[in-house]
Amino acid sequence: MTTENDVLARVRALRDPAAPADPDLLADLATLSTPKALREAGRGLAAVAPVRFTPDGRTVRPLRVAVAATFTAENIAPILHAELLRAGIAPQLHVCGFDQLLVELSDPGSDLAAFAPDVTLCLLHDGALLPRDWDPTDLTTLTDATGHRLDMIEHAVAGFTQRTTGTVVLHTVPLARNQQRRVISYGGRAALGRAWRAVNQHLLDLPTRHPAVHVLDFEALLADHPGPVRDDRLYRFASMAWTIGAEAAYAREAAAFCRVTAGLSAKLAIVDLDNTLWGGVLGDDGPEGIQVGGAYPGNCYTDLQQSLQALRRQGVLLAVCSKNEQANVDAVLAAHPELTLRPDDFVATVANWGRKDHNIRQIVQTLNIGLDSVVFVDDSSFECELVAREIPEVRVVRLSGDPAGHAAAVLEPQFFGALATTATDRERTGMYRARADREQFAASFVSTGDYLAGLGLTVTVTPADEYTLPRIVQLAARTNQFNLHPRAHGEPRTREMAASADHLVLGFEVADRFGREGLVGAAWVATAGDRWTIENFVLSCRVFSRGVEQAVLAHLAALARGAAADTLAADYRRGDRNKAAASLVETFTEGADTDGVTAYTLDLSAAVPAVPAWITLEWKEPAHV
Repeated sequence: MTTENDVLARVRALRDPAAPADPDLLADLATLSTPKALREAGRGLAAVAPVRFTPDGRTVRPLRVAVAATFTAENIAPILHAELLRAGIAPQLHVCGFDQLLVELSDPGSDLAAFAPDVTLCLLHDGALLPRDWDPTDLTTLTDATGHRLDMIEHAVAGFTQRTTGTVVLHTVPLARNQQRRVISYGGRAALGRAWRAVNQHLLDLPTRHPAVHVLDFEALLADHPGPVRDDRLYRFASMAWTIGAEAAYAREAAAFCRVTAGLSAKLAIVDLDNTLWGGVLGDDGPEGIQVGGAYPGNCYTDLQQSLQALRRQGVLLAVCSKNEQANVDAVLAAHPELTLRPDDFVATVANWGRKDHNIRQIVQTLNIGLDSVVFVDDSSFECELVAREIPEVRVVRLSGDPAGHAAAVLEPQFFGALATTATDRERTGMYRARADREQFAASFVSTGDYLAGLGLTVTVTPADEYTLPRIVQLAARTNQFNLHPRAHGEPRTREMAASADHLVLGFEVADRFGREGLVGAAWVATAGDRWTIENFVLSCRVFSRGVEQAVLAHLAALARGAAADTLAADYRRGDRNKAAASLVETFTEGADTDGVTAYTLDLSAAVPAVPAWITLEWKEPAHV
């Protein structure tokens, strides 16, 4: 069994450039459970190239992350580094100096601005918001003072997001115990509580006014934290506002947010049944003997099912992988009166006696999503170890011990997340279930052309607006298989381009005889002058091999030629994951390769691409951005 000390010894060994690679180390970082161990691992690996501790076939996503704080926050960097590595991210970290948050955000020439972070983490403490000698009998003055300081922070953040293309992350601020106890009356403490909640409400409202800003509810997160937020001695001696435990809690949540930003959040939960979705074994106990609903422990399994249903309603796909008889599973899912999850909640239900790693691969292949987008949930240590060994890309959740903790294990922040949920998310399960109908329909045709003609495909193209822009940004972050460039356009840049006269951001929806696929792709185009350039083009795997990209390309070419452009260009950074995007530029002329990016051009003075005959292309006017 791998221990924390074993992992740290391997980290120390890797600091020697001559030491052999340790490809199993990245996965074994999951065994680190204490903040001190995380800090040591983060410090040790900061100067080690990720390729030396990453298994073959797996890559970690690069991300530029900055930390700016109102207090001494240097010690959080190594913990954050370790958590980001565990999240599948190879971070480049920049930590601003002590109490330089406002200066670094406000100065266009600051080191922070020069670093050009993808994510800027802004760390706040109560001392930056409270007057130094506030009067507990005059909370009106306190409220005015905190409001003024919040306005200063908001102004600095707004200016920074307007000048940069990354995301800024703030958080709610806990009020230190000693500050609360300065008020001795219980009525006064209640009034102080209301005033401080107004401070945090102001912070939580910032994203409604500034789309490039997100706020973590750190105060709520600390409700389950077992230790103090502040060590008074370290705070007075070194201006360290958080204990190492609080730093670790924040770092874990921040790393989970960065995982979402990098497009690494899981899309599919594959779950076992026996002793996972219900207590007991269906084959032994029968449908009437399994434990679900009612009193303990059945209510624990209901809690897990309700949690999974909540994930499904927000766009996470659910599938079953169980060693059982298929007919028995189908019957109990359809008819058991205490089950929350029903057959329509799952995009696939596989029950047989085959190897689970093989079944998982088959499910993923059918759905056409990446293995690194999967979370596997099972109570069996054998099955969990098998999947972890044979499919290291899949994240494994072993449910053990008291079933009361099962829901919490699945809801850990490192698995599922989204910057926002959209209408497409809410409909995603039904869209994937329609794939089976399409496959059955396709099997009735001899040729692919006849099948496509029979689908009745409609592609609707629209410039980005307030309704489609959140989904476009989400697609940019989540789409790994079909993109011209793996570095996504974030929300600030997308909004800027959508509002610019020299750029165009297009979203496109697909529908066919089996229903709507929703908004499945987007294009970011620079339109100035006689040369239009496709900066990026993303397409969901749900609509591959239907000619959708060729229809949109034909529309883009027609728009460009109508605007007197003579060239349509695209820069394509081909990687292991995005080879599918080659179909977009197959009619272009290939040019020079610079640092892995190949330039492609299409001469618009010649014949432009045509919309495939089996597709009806429609144009939809946008709402205002």
